[in-house]
Amino acid sequence: MFALAILSICAYLGSALLMLRHLNRPKPAHMPTYLAWIAVSIHSVHTFMDFQQNQSFNFSFFSTAALVALIVALLLLIAALNKPVEKLGIVIFPVAALMLSLNIYFADNSPPLSAHNWAMTTHILTSIIAFSLLNIAALQALLLAIQDQQLKSHPPKRLIQSLPSLQAMESLLFQILATGLAFLTISLLSGFLFIEDLFAQHLVHKTVLSLMAWVIFSGLLTGRCCYGWRGQTAIRWTLTGFVLLLLAYFGSKFVLELVLHR
Repeated sequence: MFALAILSICAYLGSALLMLRHLNRPKPAHMPTYLAWIAVSIHSVHTFMDFQQNQSFNFSFFSTAALVALIVALLLLIAALNKPVEKLGIVIFPVAALMLSLNIYFADNSPPLSAHNWAMTTHILTSIIAFSLLNIAALQALLLAIQDQQLKSHPPKRLIQSLPSLQAMESLLFQILATGLAFLTISLLSGFLFIEDLFAQHLVHKTVLSLMAWVIFSGLLTGRCCYGWRGQTAIRWTLTGFVLLLLAYFGSKFVLELVLHR
């Protein structure tokens, strides 16, 4: 398993480096994408073997971060099959390599997923998928902000020149947001229906922050449909919602596990 993790880390980093080298090419190179698929496949095998070895999923802080990174990378590669988003891998793949490295270095045990019923499993998995999708949306929003700023005041750099038009980037951003919001809605509904005691499980702040993020993303999509919101408004709302989700998903986990050791 350690060897698999090292191979996946090397493949992630190699893919990101090749993407940087091929930024000036008018057409995307295939080798970085193939290498990224290899990295994701090996990472998936590593995760599956870890599940079989422990007879459960490990949802400790670093293990969850590595799982989210895997899903983000996989969703990016799937989206890249018909949309020009592969260059987001320059940021996502090194982060996935880092999260996997931290996971194998800080190995820990956590309550197993198998200890929960199907309802709680649905809540956990939809939460992770929603966060992963909205993570990609936040990166997309950051690229949009940089792209807009450079097109207005500076000669665009290589990465910005290689990106699609602002209109195409915005359209993709809202597609990702809509899908992420759907999974976030399912996650929240399943949480309200099946979690018995929010106070005993230290989930009040997570629920409040997630609801605030849901309101922000829903308001942004409504504003887009009804009032044509775009540009800086879309960027600010997306990043605000993602920061709230980040605090909800990992802020509490960080404090409880790594600070309070609970």
